[in-house]
Amino acid sequence: MRQSAITLAIILALAACLRFVGIGSGIPFNVGVDEPEILERAVRMMRTGDFNPHFFDYPGLYFYLQLAVACLRFLVGATSGEWTSLDQVSTADFYLWARALTALLGTLTVLLVYYIGMRWGTRYAALAAGLMAVMPIHVRESHYVLTDVPVTFFVTLALLLTLRAAERERASDFAWAGAAAGLAAATKYPGALSLLMPLIAVWMTLNAKPSRLIASLAVLGGAAAGFLIGAPYTIIDLPNFLNGYAHLAGYYSSKPLGEPAAVTYYKHLSRSIAWPAFLLLLTGLGLGAVRAIRGPGRVRWTVTIVFPIVYFYFLSGQTLVYGRYLMPLLPFVCLLAAAGAVSGVSLLRRFDIPRAARQAIIAAVTIAAVLSPAWQSLHFMRDLTRVSTVEQAHAWMLDNLPKGSSIVIETQALLAPKSFKAKNVPQLVRDFRAPQEHAEYVDAGVEYIIASSQKYGDPLQFPHRHPDLYAAYMRLFEQSRELARFTPDPNHPGPELRIYKLKP
Repeated sequence: MRQSAITLAIILALAACLRFVGIGSGIPFNVGVDEPEILERAVRMMRTGDFNPHFFDYPGLYFYLQLAVACLRFLVGATSGEWTSLDQVSTADFYLWARALTALLGTLTVLLVYYIGMRWGTRYAALAAGLMAVMPIHVRESHYVLTDVPVTFFVTLALLLTLRAAERERASDFAWAGAAAGLAAATKYPGALSLLMPLIAVWMTLNAKPSRLIASLAVLGGAAAGFLIGAPYTIIDLPNFLNGYAHLAGYYSSKPLGEPAAVTYYKHLSRSIAWPAFLLLLTGLGLGAVRAIRGPGRVRWTVTIVFPIVYFYFLSGQTLVYGRYLMPLLPFVCLLAAAGAVSGVSLLRRFDIPRAARQAIIAAVTIAAVLSPAWQSLHFMRDLTRVSTVEQAHAWMLDNLPKGSSIVIETQALLAPKSFKAKNVPQLVRDFRAPQEHAEYVDAGVEYIIASSQKYGDPLQFPHRHPDLYAAYMRLFEQSRELARFTPDPNHPGPELRIYKLKP
């Protein structure tokens, strides 16, 4: 037990390090695209006392968790003399603490994976938690104020409580598992699929007390309570919720473009965990299917393999595809990969192989599974702690451009300070939200433009492929005066950014 505690402490320390280091990177000039959607609404609630988010792309729970953190941050700041009223704060003052909450939930998810893995054994738990600790997608998204890491936490909590309920066979325990699923749904709508886990477990638990029917009702009641506590305005403001949800659903049900979503998600997952862990995952899935049918541990194996299959199928039918949407699958991926590794090595006991050789094989399999994800996470953390080209451009703007200047920025990655009249557009040329030519910018009162290689890179590098874009960019650049250029290098990651002053 002492050895297990030390192992768990090391894994959690690693998980926390990967998620908290560099957490302030990009604040306030390069925050995530969707971070303001959550934090600005939480800060507005704090300012106005209106707890209706008036935004239903997300159900509401994470708004309220961030509201609590923002209030705590304000009280700490007021105590230390940073401000004396709400009028003196801005959203930028709360990003660091808001991100810390996401990082904390990401670290706690690793702890939950360990406790779930203990249902199989200590080696399963250690390898599954270790793999989750270094999972690149989870490490990266734990640095931002988004809903994907929190919903993963609640889905994992629902799995843990489901397994505990199946062990205790009581309706009250199944109700708690349902409540966790309700909280997952209140964080992000697809989290509602986690309700499958306690419902499956109920009907596989023959001795559920007082009966399987009552236990099932307890699951549904707990889920409803959890959802309404976390997202009360889905009922209080029912018409706007229904309209907002229908509008959101329209994006996901439109005609898909490009390759199928299942292929894209497969690429994201296989690249993130790399082929050794992916092979272990397939082994764990096969083993889980056998155990779900024959036993032992039919309930835990069934729950662990059914949810990720159903969730992946759900994602594959959506039009909007982002790698972070895979997040709730990752705890199950880590558990199944650990099962594939430990069970595969256990088969060696049937052969006359020395104990030292078996230990060496175990070590090699563990290292092979964890090494590539860990390297990817360390590489991300290294880049995160470097001064990016975006940070260089932001500092240059503060030092060299007059306050109140009108600026158009060709990237969402660079947010100008409030002292400028700035507008972010997807593209400087051929964008319906921006002027097209130099004269149009000047007539609109624009004084400076900032161009990003993420947009002009291909047209300038391959003019024969994009002749119209190449001509438009070159015409705009030649009619302007270049003030600064920030080119990426090993010490300064990011896109190349060019700052131009428009000539009259």
